[in-house]
Amino acid sequence: MDDQTYNELTPEEKYVIINKGTERPFTGKYNDFYEKGTYHCKRCNALLYQSTDKFSSGCGWPSFDDEVDGAVKRKPDADGMRTEILCENCGAHLGHVFEGEGFTDKNVRHCVNSISMIFVPEGEEKPIVIKRESL
Repeated sequence: MDDQTYNELTPEEKYVIINKGTERPFTGKYNDFYEKGTYHCKRCNALLYQSTDKFSSGCGWPSFDDEVDGAVKRKPDADGMRTEILCENCGAHLGHVFEGEGFTDKNVRHCVNSISMIFVPEGEEKPIVIKRESL
């Protein structure tokens, strides 16, 4: 699908979302951010995470111990050691998921780049999702 179908991205956003880069730790605007609301894909607006699933892991990136059902796809990372997480709707790179660390009862940590997400405060209208075309 042509990138013009989705939200326009800055060069920094493209580096992370399209080229699977990583923002520097402790620099993202949602790292130490705990307002009530929802987190959506920066590229296509799809709902990814609820603020109730966000927690402080001290890793330098926003951490969630659960995703919205069907919103996040997992695949082996190119490094062969980690599991990459992507937006199920558009394939945007979100970050990585780790299991067995014991941070929460769910024992899962989605380590997500702030730059990959849009936050919508509780009670505000959610953005319209840009659906991918059928393959």
